[in-house]
Amino acid sequence: MEFSSKLLEKAVNEMAQLPGIGKRTALRLVLHLLKQPSEQTHFLSQALTSMRDEIKFCKNCHNISDIDVCEICSNASRNHKIICVVEDVRDVMAIENTNQFKGIYHVLGGKISPIDGVGPSQLNINSLVEKVKLGAIEEIIFALSSTMEGDTTNFYIFKQIKECNIKTSTIARGIAVGDELEYADEVTLGRSILQRVPFENSLKNN
Repeated sequence: MEFSSKLLEKAVNEMAQLPGIGKRTALRLVLHLLKQPSEQTHFLSQALTSMRDEIKFCKNCHNISDIDVCEICSNASRNHKIICVVEDVRDVMAIENTNQFKGIYHVLGGKISPIDGVGPSQLNINSLVEKVKLGAIEEIIFALSSTMEGDTTNFYIFKQIKECNIKTSTIARGIAVGDELEYADEVTLGRSILQRVPFENSLKNN
């Protein structure tokens, strides 16, 4: 792709590094920005810079936050004895949209995937196990997508906390196998949380 401007080429190359964005789409987006008032581009770049430089991760659940302890964890009306284990912030947002879960979350930051070089030590698993061993948690809900990586991660965590006197459950599979939680409709996802089943049952079915 030949460019008439080095500035245009650099902008397109940077935009094309985003997932799902090819060179042609990147060019279309950059040209769109050029047609808009300069303030819009400045607002966009400022928002992205502020997000990247100032974003925090909750010290308690590892969710993305503006403060050291996120609003969910600092909410006294939530049930802090029930923890829903999710992959990332998208899952938290999806479950919160159902208004059916009143506990707190623990964001792993990914799933165990040897093929991708992701092991347990690279995820926020140890801090979850430590919470459970402190004895204040009554139930862990596994809400990872039902893929090989999700099931492997669930089972690994289950083995780490198996000796603790704690209830472990998984969301009812009204969600198709392999589906990401963020794509499930709110009614189905909300029902799957309310109708969660003992984690041991999911092991028997595998």
